[in-house]
Amino acid sequence: MDLKFARTDIETKPKKVDLDKLEASVEKEGSMIFYFDKENSHKDLLELQDHFEQKGKSFYMSEVKYGLSDGEYMYQVHIIS
Repeated sequence: MDLKFARTDIETKPKKVDLDKLEASVEKEGSMIFYFDKENSHKDLLELQDHFEQKGKSFYMSEVKYGLSDGEYMYQVHIIS
């Protein structure tokens, strides 16, 4: 499963990351906060949640609005050991 990190610039495309790299980061740090782009499907993020909850991690996800338009949002994900 590939997910896209939140954009840092409106003109650029979001950077992709695979599940193995996310998992390695969480294992190294213990707890992490990730920001994912709105182009990710909600289904993929729920699969990510299932994956980490099966490993005994707590998973919290929310939408973060950064503008007035309905399309100006990103997903904030907290993964906690």
